[in-house]
Amino acid sequence: MAGRNFLFVPGPTNIPDRVLRSMAVQSEDHRSPVFSQLTFDCIQGLKDIFKTTTGTPIIFPSSGTGCWEAALTNCLNPGDTVLASRFGQFSHLWIDMCQRLGFNVEAVDCEWGTGVPLERYAEILAADKGHKIKAVLATQNETATGVNSDIAGVRKALDACGHPALLFVDSVSALASVDFRMDEWGVDVCVSGSQKGLMLPAGLGITCVSEKALEARKTAKAPRCYFDYLDMVNANKTGYFPYTPSLPLLYGLREAIATLKEEGLENVFARHAYLGGATRAAVQQGWKLDVCAKAPKWYSNTVSAVVVPEGFNGADVIARAFRRYNLALGAGLSKVAGKVFRIGHIGDMNECMLLGAIAGAEAAMLDVGIKVEPGSGVAAASNFLRDPDQVPAHMAQWIAGRNAA
Repeated sequence: MAGRNFLFVPGPTNIPDRVLRSMAVQSEDHRSPVFSQLTFDCIQGLKDIFKTTTGTPIIFPSSGTGCWEAALTNCLNPGDTVLASRFGQFSHLWIDMCQRLGFNVEAVDCEWGTGVPLERYAEILAADKGHKIKAVLATQNETATGVNSDIAGVRKALDACGHPALLFVDSVSALASVDFRMDEWGVDVCVSGSQKGLMLPAGLGITCVSEKALEARKTAKAPRCYFDYLDMVNANKTGYFPYTPSLPLLYGLREAIATLKEEGLENVFARHAYLGGATRAAVQQGWKLDVCAKAPKWYSNTVSAVVVPEGFNGADVIARAFRRYNLALGAGLSKVAGKVFRIGHIGDMNECMLLGAIAGAEAAMLDVGIKVEPGSGVAAASNFLRDPDQVPAHMAQWIAGRNAA
C-alpha cells in the first residue's frame, strides 16, 4: 500500500527521522577509549529527563519489565511486604511479578479507569506502625486504561505519617511525555523504557535510582545477577558496561534526548496535553463516546482508551483500521479486552498526524456498524486544535514565526 503505516499504539511509538539516522552505525568496540563519552552523554541527559541531581540513571538492555524486576530484587529481601494498587493490566503485572519473586503484596484493587488510591494508601501507611511495608509501588500512567496518577500525592502520604518505605514508580508510558520529578517527589526508583516517550525502538530498560535505593542494595538479599544495580553503577563510572550494550540504541538515545532538549521538556509536556485534549474532544464531543478514565483527574495525555458501545467489540475496530486504513490502534487488555480500543498520542507527533488517526478510527468504527456521525471526531478535534487558547505557547511562537516568514 502506498504511504506509511499510521502507528498510534501507546508504544512502540513513531521514531523521528533524525533518531533513525543516528542509529545507522557500524558496529564498534564498546571497550574503546572513546566509547565512554557516549555513555556519559546518555546518563547525563537522562538525569535531566528524570529531573534529578542526586539520582543515578541506569540503562539495561531489556524492556521496562526488566527494570521492574531490578527495583524489587536490588532493594528488598525475600518475604518483604510491598504496597501496590491494581487498576489496569500493567499495574496488575507488576503485582504478579512481586508475588512470583516471593514478596508479600498488600494489593489494593481499584476500579479500572481510576488510578492510585491516595486516601487508601495514606490509611494503610498510617496504620503500619511497625513499618512492615518496605516499598510502595505506583504506576504513574496505566497504559491499558489511559489513566494518569498523582505521584506527588503518594509521596505526601508517605511523608504525612513519616513512613520510611521506598517509593517505586512505573513511568513507562509517561516519562518524557508527562511531568516527572524524581527529586521533588522523593522517588527512589523510577522505571521506564525506550519505546515510548523516548521515541526509540524497544530494547532499553531505562531506570533511575536514588541514593536511598542504592543504600538499600547494600543489604538487600534477594537474588540478582544480570539486573544488579552495583554492577552497572561501577562500570558506568568509567563510561562502560558490565556486558555488551546495544550500540545503535545508545546512539539513538543520545539523539532522542537532544531532540527533547531542543523542544524543551516543559514544551513537550504541553504538546502532549494539547494532543491529549484534542483526542478527548474527538471521543467525547464528536463521537459522543466515553474514555475509560472515570474522571478528568485521571485523564492521560499519552493514551486514550475509547469505550465502544454495548454490543460491539473493540477488536473489530482495531482489525478494520489496520486492514483497511493501515492504521495501528491499541487493543483492550484483560478486563477491558473487547470493550475499548486505544489511541496512543505519545512521542513524535503533531496535529495533522493525530487528525489522520482520528479520521481512520472514525472510518473503522463506521465500517463495523458503530453509529458515530461521519466527520464528527475530526471536526471536534480540529476545533480544539484551532482554538488559540489551547495552542501551547511554544507552538504559537513557531506558527507566528512561520507566518512572518
